[in-house]
Amino acid sequence: MHKKLSIITINYNNKNGLEKTINSVLGQVWKDFEYIIIDGNSDDGSKELVNNPKNKFSYCISEPDTGIYNAMNKGIKAAKGEYLLFLNSGDQLNDPSTLKSIESYLNGEIGIYYGNANYIEKKGEVTRAYPKNLSFSFFMAHNLSHQASFIKRSLFDDFMYNETYQIVSDWEFFIYKICKQNVSYKYLDLNICKYDTEGISSSKANHSLMQSERAQTIQKYFPLFVDDYAYIKALQSKKVSQFVHLKKYPLAWFIVKSVMKLMLLFIPKTSK
Repeated sequence: MHKKLSIITINYNNKNGLEKTINSVLGQVWKDFEYIIIDGNSDDGSKELVNNPKNKFSYCISEPDTGIYNAMNKGIKAAKGEYLLFLNSGDQLNDPSTLKSIESYLNGEIGIYYGNANYIEKKGEVTRAYPKNLSFSFFMAHNLSHQASFIKRSLFDDFMYNETYQIVSDWEFFIYKICKQNVSYKYLDLNICKYDTEGISSSKANHSLMQSERAQTIQKYFPLFVDDYAYIKALQSKKVSQFVHLKKYPLAWFIVKSVMKLMLLFIPKTSK
């Protein structure tokens, strides 16, 4: 009999993080799920942890892979649950009753359930809540947390994670399924996970790569929105944010408007 839920953890040379994730999953009050571990042939002791017989995994393997999304796709192919949760090494479920609190929702009626994520940062724990209604503009600027999302396994039948990307394949999956295929979704106002911000997509050094990969997805699946994507990126810039902030101060805003009017006298008008 298939389980309602498959939890997939991928890992490479992060034994300490993997151990935290395993303890978080195996310590859940509700246990009627399968647990899958995909290790990339680690040499830091992770492999021994994965193969430890006291850890009763439904499926586990330690072998070389070609990257994060190759490993996640291996987990998808091995999964038998109706819904999938990707909880990678270092990530944890919020508390021992997390799965018990969402179990009743996993009834097959909704394609994607998503909740809130607690980001573990240097300054402390920050809760990121997500909107009830998702839109193309939301995904232009943000993403759902795959660590806090329960995705129907069948949604991957025609769209696996893009293994040519290093960072944004989960974002591509969400924007394609929700904005292109109109897959049903439901927001759960629950804190699902503690997200390890040390991952590759969280690194500031990789933000330019993330933007490049996102732009490729927009060009491929939403070509009519390419200009909008660039426009929204510009609106989110620090300079624009500072400009909007000035509106809170009447005198400063008056001066800015006056300068703008003067400048507009000397430059061509914008086309409508």
